[in-house]
Amino acid sequence: MHLRTAAVAVVFVLSLAPIVRSQDAVDLAVVDRIKSEAFARSQVMDHLHQLTDVHGPRLTGSAQFEEAAKWTTGRLAQFGLSNIHVERWPFGRRWQVDQSSLELLAPHYMRLTAVPLAWSDSTAGAVTGEPLLAPFELSFMRGPQRLSEDFDAYRRKWSGKLRGRIVLFTPAQQTAPREDALFKRRTDADLAKLAIAPEPAAKLRATRLEDIEWPQSEPALVALFSVMPSGLFDQLIERLDLLQAERSRFLRDEGVAAVLQADARAREGLLAGEAAGSYHARDPLAPPTLVVTAEHYNRLVRLVEGKTAPRVRVDVKTTASTADVEGGNVIAEIPGAAKADEVVMIGAHFDSWHSGTGATDNGAGSAVMIEVMRVLKTLNLRLDRTVRLALWGGEEQGLLGSREYVKAHFADPMTLALKPEHAKLSGYFNLDNGSGRIRGVYLQEHEAMRPLFEHWLSPFRDLGVTTISIQNTGGTDHLSFARVGLPGFQFIQDQLAYGTLTHHTSADTLDHAIPADLMQACAVIATVVYQAANRPGLLPRRELPTPTQ
Repeated sequence: MHLRTAAVAVVFVLSLAPIVRSQDAVDLAVVDRIKSEAFARSQVMDHLHQLTDVHGPRLTGSAQFEEAAKWTTGRLAQFGLSNIHVERWPFGRRWQVDQSSLELLAPHYMRLTAVPLAWSDSTAGAVTGEPLLAPFELSFMRGPQRLSEDFDAYRRKWSGKLRGRIVLFTPAQQTAPREDALFKRRTDADLAKLAIAPEPAAKLRATRLEDIEWPQSEPALVALFSVMPSGLFDQLIERLDLLQAERSRFLRDEGVAAVLQADARAREGLLAGEAAGSYHARDPLAPPTLVVTAEHYNRLVRLVEGKTAPRVRVDVKTTASTADVEGGNVIAEIPGAAKADEVVMIGAHFDSWHSGTGATDNGAGSAVMIEVMRVLKTLNLRLDRTVRLALWGGEEQGLLGSREYVKAHFADPMTLALKPEHAKLSGYFNLDNGSGRIRGVYLQEHEAMRPLFEHWLSPFRDLGVTTISIQNTGGTDHLSFARVGLPGFQFIQDQLAYGTLTHHTSADTLDHAIPADLMQACAVIATVVYQAANRPGLLPRRELPTPTQ
């Protein structure tokens, strides 16, 4: 570049800095009001109590989900919000547990800790028998093609040998003592690592799962997911769902009486309760399937292997619809003033699994977002743009609620044919990593957002909000927006006991939510929303991705 041209360019860039600062400078008087309302008069723990203790787990399609959604729309109406409704989309069958028990009868009586997995059937009354060890290990490390081949081999081995049996379906679980703490906050070193840009890596060019060389370690698997195009990841989830449905069909056709299995997380008395089979009414219910704590499951395995002939009694009653029902997203708004047709969205997933009460995953995020709307409305802050709340259903089954919403309102990621609302959405902010306080934000490689977040989050440095990470994070609903080129962000949170204790387990209850952390998250998000709603322009965007990417 010519020296004079370079000098002019430097002067131009420097001249923009005050403009950016003036446009996105934080109104500290408003921040003070937000903090006062969010801290001194917080209602966030009452929201969470109602969602979890009162209404319990919120499996998508269940009566409890619907009851919790009805309570939520009522509370949002009390706050004076507008356009409150549950927006529907096609889901799968309704399912719930009515009663269950698992007992060891011999060599001595013991009540075993277990819970039925979602979309599994009832037993034919109380079923008693000697368990049969017939393990099949479902592991991402194998890759979908190898898993399918493994199951074909399993089918050949066990066909005709399972009728009437209570099957121990997984190997014994490792229960070595934990060396790391169950509860953890992010250290300065952790945050410094997050602030470092990842090494450049090309996106996968593969278009079929069969073209991928599948990694054999968990870190390598995580690295693979970070560069896997969304369309390819969708293929993986679909393939695993089909394999799960095929497994259920085989076990039903073989006439098994019940299935017992353990989970790597089902230890220290925890139950990790997810799905046994397909949620679609077109597929058969899985046979009666219970997940058992690792300690109790391993005892059964040892008794069988030691030829002690244990006997167990299984009694399960579930209710399932014979046809698919609709899922739903809870929607509510605070209308904007000068630019009411432009929208800033916030959200969290409303659904949960059923072994706990869905407190940290993700009643906490839902309660915080409900509280953000209460704070903004109570303070009667001027909002140029409309602020829209979305509490998603079906996140646990593959971001279904947010994907259907984005497809209906903004664009179909398969074609990227844009709808008019696409041009009017400024951005989406998500909370879904437990109940830990916010420590920063993931930019999702969106460098143009860095100066905005630096301004907006600066009043919260003394509350631990210090880190702007260029890195991507996945696994939750902001990805549905990013897939169609819309700015979508997930906040960095303290881990607490989310990954070690509560995630998808029976320990996911209000006991593990930290009130001060949720209050802090509310104040941070309310400030970000206020700033985004009132800045002169929409949030900057990256280039549109290619369809199906």
